[in-house]
Amino acid sequence: MPDTNHVHNLGYQKPIRRELRNHLTLAEVVLWRALKSSQLAGRKFRRQHGIGSYIVDFYCPQEKLVVELDGAGHFTVSGEARDAERSAYLAELGLRVLRFENEQVLRQLDGVLAGIEAEFRDDQRLSTTPGPSSSEEGN
Repeated sequence: MPDTNHVHNLGYQKPIRRELRNHLTLAEVVLWRALKSSQLAGRKFRRQHGIGSYIVDFYCPQEKLVVELDGAGHFTVSGEARDAERSAYLAELGLRVLRFENEQVLRQLDGVLAGIEAEFRDDQRLSTTPGPSSSEEGN
């Protein structure tokens, strides 16, 4: 397992991260507006966050969750191979990766946000002991 203490926002990436933040895609802008300032279930997200040699679109440290937006370049054989390699590396660090197509964000933002938030709820259910009333919530 890679050393997780020294993989975040490596110094050499700072100008690259800044450049990416200053030139977000439309889908990234739309999603960032919904995620910034802890608007989604009180979770803090970072945009264009460095993890190892990769720069991920969005990262929630509290949830160890990476959210990636995929445009046309991701739907080629080489793009899919790079994404698989990146996802495998992030998984080795104990991070979960959610992927959405840019068009999903632009056309179904509420559904994308619900998908991200569902990851929070799923994680909380696994890490907490159900109380007496929790079994009634599903009815």
